Amino acid sequence: MGKDEEYAEFVSARWLTLVRAAQALGCTLSEAEDLAQTTMVKVYVSWSKVMRAEHRDAYVSKMLVNAHRDSHRKRRETPLGVLPDAAGPDATSDLDSADAINRAVARLSQGQREVIALRYFVRLTESEIASTLGVPAGTVKSRLSRALDALSADADLTDLRDGGTA
Repeated sequence: MGKDEEYAEFVSARWLTLVRAAQALGCTLSEAEDLAQTTMVKVYVSWSKVMRAEHRDAYVSKMLVNAHRDSHRKRRETPLGVLPDAAGPDATSDLDSADAINRAVARLSQGQREVIALRYFVRLTESEIASTLGVPAGTVKSRLSRALDALSADADLTDLRDGGTA
């Protein structure tokens, strides 16, 4: 199998995971797709390094996190909201729930969003996350713990748990 075929297979297997991880970092769907695309372009350019990596998912996740950090350094303005392209009559509660989750995640620190995305969307282990982010494993554990505590106490998410719409 040639480089292009291996790369295409890799992208096909990991695309959705990268998009979801980017959303967990705080991106809208379109921003997440752009971020995943930017990351995959970098993956293609560095394909030989990716292939030699001991844990490819961790290596690519680090590229995604770095691309996200770079995009936030360059960003001068942030959108106030996103209108859905087409919402059916029953989509309101789904949009309310998604909005509540996005608001709760946005209140986390960048480090907390990163560990949440890598742990629960990319499914890296704590040691892989530590290696990916270049921090001690204890830092990963404390960020995860604090992020989960913050999410469990978030008023918007409490409203969802109690059966309300945020």
